[in-house]
Amino acid sequence: MTNPPTVAEVLTGEDVEPIGWDEACGRIADARFSWLATSRRDGRPHVRPCLTIWLDGRLHSTTRIDAAKGRHLVADGRCSVSVASEGMDLVVEGTAAFVTDPDHLQRLADAYRDKYGWPPVVVDGVFDAPYGAPTAGDPPYHPFAITPEVVFAFGTEEAFGPRSTRFTF
Repeated sequence: MTNPPTVAEVLTGEDVEPIGWDEACGRIADARFSWLATSRRDGRPHVRPCLTIWLDGRLHSTTRIDAAKGRHLVADGRCSVSVASEGMDLVVEGTAAFVTDPDHLQRLADAYRDKYGWPPVVVDGVFDAPYGAPTAGDPPYHPFAITPEVVFAFGTEEAFGPRSTRFTF
């Protein structure tokens, strides 16, 4: 996978191999549902479910710019995304930036179609679609990419638990 970490450190203090980046990255990429955490201007947390795409070493999602998460990301791009998978929970911490490159937007739209069956179309640098999540409101949807700074892979079963790992970029 792209964008490998510079350090993989076991969190448990045990003398074991860290969870492999390819394993963690693959689980992030395969996740059907994720939860995005942003901060309100007064510092209170804001968490919402989202659909994510792992592309080019970054985690992507979308928002309406006037939605709370959109406003939060405009004010402060620092955020985290949590993902649950069988035997492992993952957290991606980083900084989000809105995607504006036309090629990147098109590849992202294609990835959403492939993974979720959602058919966004790139129009004037944002996504238009015949429908979105029931709570998403009407388009346009602004895609953003989170560049990871730290990724945590927490083992929740015996095979991974002692190998829980922090990846630093």
